[in-house]
Amino acid sequence: MEITFLGTSSGVPTRSRNVSGVVMKLPQRAELWLFDCGEGTQHQLIKSDLRSSQIRRIFITHMHGDHIFGLMGLLASCGLAGNVEQIDLYGPPDLADYIKACRRYSHTHFSYPLRIHPIQPGIVFEDEHFTVTCELLKHRIPAHGYRIIERDRPGQFDVEKAQALGIPFGPLYGKLKQGESITLEDGQVIHGPDLCGPTEIGRKVVYCTDTVFCDNAISLAADADVLIHETTFSHQDADMAFQRMHSTSTMAAQVALSAQAKTLIMTHFSPRYAPGNNLQLKDLLTEARAIFPNTEMASDFWTYTVPRRRSDQPRPNRSQAVGAKSKPSKPKKKAKSPAAESSDSDA
Repeated sequence: MEITFLGTSSGVPTRSRNVSGVVMKLPQRAELWLFDCGEGTQHQLIKSDLRSSQIRRIFITHMHGDHIFGLMGLLASCGLAGNVEQIDLYGPPDLADYIKACRRYSHTHFSYPLRIHPIQPGIVFEDEHFTVTCELLKHRIPAHGYRIIERDRPGQFDVEKAQALGIPFGPLYGKLKQGESITLEDGQVIHGPDLCGPTEIGRKVVYCTDTVFCDNAISLAADADVLIHETTFSHQDADMAFQRMHSTSTMAAQVALSAQAKTLIMTHFSPRYAPGNNLQLKDLLTEARAIFPNTEMASDFWTYTVPRRRSDQPRPNRSQAVGAKSKPSKPKKKAKSPAAESSDSDA
């Protein structure tokens, strides 16, 4: 499971960062899942090693332009390429009307089935391998965070041990690997778990944007292997974050800490922290790591591989993670950034 960031800027693109777009690559099923699709996302895909023809599902958090302005262009290009079988699109109820209007006025026809699923808190997708849920966050308009849960898998099957026990190669191996018990011709009963290594715990990836600090983000991120959380502002600009309903570096870190996540990845940065300003992105990273040390800062085209956990590794208690809530504090003294105000309200 690999996560590639196609856009990590808030509001407007910069020379080095495009607006929101995150891809989850699922090699075992040759699929890409896209989370948000800001302007220029298809250009970022072309520059990356990812193939747009593998996009199977798209999850939109909310209807602000820096999260959806690239969607129609990408969908149209996928249709022109003619190598997409089907795309399922998940997002707010208004998303269907947006797509309908874009198709109508641009006279766009898709050569593949596009299924649009209006979301509400709870399960939005589920199959034999994954469950995706969403929760309402706290932003100026309705915005949802997503939680992707991979199902647990049996541990590695010990073929040599099975052969030593005289188990004939074939369908019995499959049953044992699935944890079943079998009886050999001599009456010997073999239990699957005795021939398998530790269970591979399903991974959990959480995507929270746009939002100010809120309890739903903590519950959504409980015990997450990776929490991707918006970090639009520095802690020193907390007043602005509260006004615009966005998160600071310390808010994101407090969510990760309270949720007992394993890794925090910050994204969705305001352009005001560009090199040369008094406050820069490295300062946001320092602020977050002071609260949650295992914090990373995403950049465009950076890929993070989500590691697996085994059943013999420590696993936080979910009820403790959900209950361990803390409120963000405002800075004692607010530093003024020399960066010019952007026309976008999120910058």
